Amino acid sequence: MMDGDVGALSGGWKMRVALARILLMRPDALLLDEPSNHLDLESLIWLEDFLKRYEGGVFMTSHDREFMNRIVNKIVEIDGGTLTSYSGNYEFYQQQRALSEKQMQAQFERQQAMLAKEIAFIERFKARASHAAQVQSRVKKLDKIEKVEPPKRRQTVTFEFRPPARSGEDVVLLRNVHKRYGSRPIYEGLDFHVRRNERWCIMGVNGAGKSTLLKLVADSIQPDQGTISRGPSVRMGYFAQHAMDLLDGDRTVYQTLEDAFPQAGQSTLRTLAGCFGFSGDEIEKKCRVLSGGEKARLVMAMLLFDAPNFLVLDEPTNHLDIATKEMLIEALAQYEGTMLFVSHDRHFLAALSNRVLELTPEGIHTYGGGYTEYVQSTGQEAPGLRS
Repeated sequence: MMDGDVGALSGGWKMRVALARILLMRPDALLLDEPSNHLDLESLIWLEDFLKRYEGGVFMTSHDREFMNRIVNKIVEIDGGTLTSYSGNYEFYQQQRALSEKQMQAQFERQQAMLAKEIAFIERFKARASHAAQVQSRVKKLDKIEKVEPPKRRQTVTFEFRPPARSGEDVVLLRNVHKRYGSRPIYEGLDFHVRRNERWCIMGVNGAGKSTLLKLVADSIQPDQGTISRGPSVRMGYFAQHAMDLLDGDRTVYQTLEDAFPQAGQSTLRTLAGCFGFSGDEIEKKCRVLSGGEKARLVMAMLLFDAPNFLVLDEPTNHLDIATKEMLIEALAQYEGTMLFVSHDRHFLAALSNRVLELTPEGIHTYGGGYTEYVQSTGQEAPGLRS
């Protein structure tokens, strides 16, 4: 790979090359824009360890809360054109912001009560000559008061699944599956069984075949040998990274949703768009001008609105901001179907998985609990970190 063409590398490998080049410069400061995007979990944890030891300054944007909790010691929030800094990691910032909002709300309510009392006095006695001086004094007092603004409310929209139709107990079954790319074998005799209501996260180093497994299950590629069968009444929704490239650049967000769901009413589609962060005029944006995060949100909206009972998700949180990611986690936590997914977001993995499939050069390993139990059992956060 050292002599290979960088242009032919995947997004994840290009990110690693770019990071390596910067780190080898031994700079005094690092400016990092979403460094965790496209990195697999092993690379992400390696970068975490590097940054913990790094003696220079780091200034970065990130939507990975675990990454921030372990690396940063100061948060700068941009909200409505105002910068506010907090000392501490992301978790501390959340606590302090909530406390600050509570204090601001209490201060606002106290002032509103005082203003109401003063205005009531003025209205009651303004026509009485005997109280003219007092009324005038209070009017002047009100004119000089600096108004306390209520805390800015962050718009939080929740998405609720329509209950999916129940699938059979057997959702997907892989028997003796073989798959290779050129001379490189990925799977040689893979057996894997997904049952109803299981939530499998797939772990493995870069190149272990995580996305390949999802593609096989989603029927977007075929095995060289073996069989893959879905159970009765299984209705699959598949989120793939390339799905964002298939959006028609000349269609708006609303038109894209309308094309996908012609039977849905305008208010329903606008509510759906709002749940995924497209409010007001943003729904009229053409797909060609959407950012990576906006495209991911639009594809996710179309996928989840269709009420599948089996979700196959390949890095669904890539490009998503923290608020959208939290909304997605809350929605999927309530989801009544089956899931098979790949993610490098440890918060997402811990919140949603109840099974782990680990792909290693020696074969596959399965774990009956979710990601948190996997970490406790193996002593590592990712399979490529084990000695």
